Amino acid sequence: MESAILWAGRSTIDGSPIALIATGLGRDSRNKKTGPMVQTFIIRTDMSPLDAIVTGNDAAICGACPHRGVIEMLPGGETRNVGRACYVDVAKSVSAVYGAIPNYKRLTIAEGRAVLAGRLVRLGAYGDPAAVPFHIWDELLADRKACTGYTHQWRAFPQFKAYCMASCDNAADFADAKADGWRTFRVRTADEALASREVVCPASDEAGAKTTCSACKACGGLSSKAKADIAIVVHGAAGKVRAFEAVKLAGVDNTPAIV
Repeated sequence: MESAILWAGRSTIDGSPIALIATGLGRDSRNKKTGPMVQTFIIRTDMSPLDAIVTGNDAAICGACPHRGVIEMLPGGETRNVGRACYVDVAKSVSAVYGAIPNYKRLTIAEGRAVLAGRLVRLGAYGDPAAVPFHIWDELLADRKACTGYTHQWRAFPQFKAYCMASCDNAADFADAKADGWRTFRVRTADEALASREVVCPASDEAGAKTTCSACKACGGLSSKAKADIAIVVHGAAGKVRAFEAVKLAGVDNTPAIV
């Protein structure tokens, strides 16, 4: 079994139908940065990921992430997404996972816990882990070897500090997250200095890619043995880098209603 649905239900963010899907169960991930980790995807089940992005309905699985982009109305009632800075190439891996949903076996929570036992698990290769109820993750991850995860919903879902890093986009985010007891992960521009408790991601290009996420395991929130906060310089396609810098400059707020 290569992939499976670990859970399906309603998003904790807005109540939309979503699924938690694990890939890499039968073979190691080919992601050279993360290394051999089980990858989990959080996806709406009622529309394609690309449709969700261009309509703003990806809020169900991305919540208040400021890198989602802004929705503009076009003549004729159609919409488009502008300024999206998310690093995930949704048209490839995420769309492939969504298209294969009918072929995936739906596991019980006990079965999901068993397939993740002794494994390294990445929470949210796409989608924010907090869109899935915390108690579901807590049960699924009970016997894991280690995990990594990041959430922009840390203000609304503080219990996720056990498994996730607080994704911070500015100094105010960093200060608030630290005051609330989170370990943090911050994407920064090349000219931004590290904070006093931050270290450069050792799996990043800027650090010489001297390890992988699976070997490092620092980004597991409070469950990790690591204590430092992590930072990385924005990278990827030039357009995404420019969009990220614009988001930081504008302070875009895509905060949805929390239910």
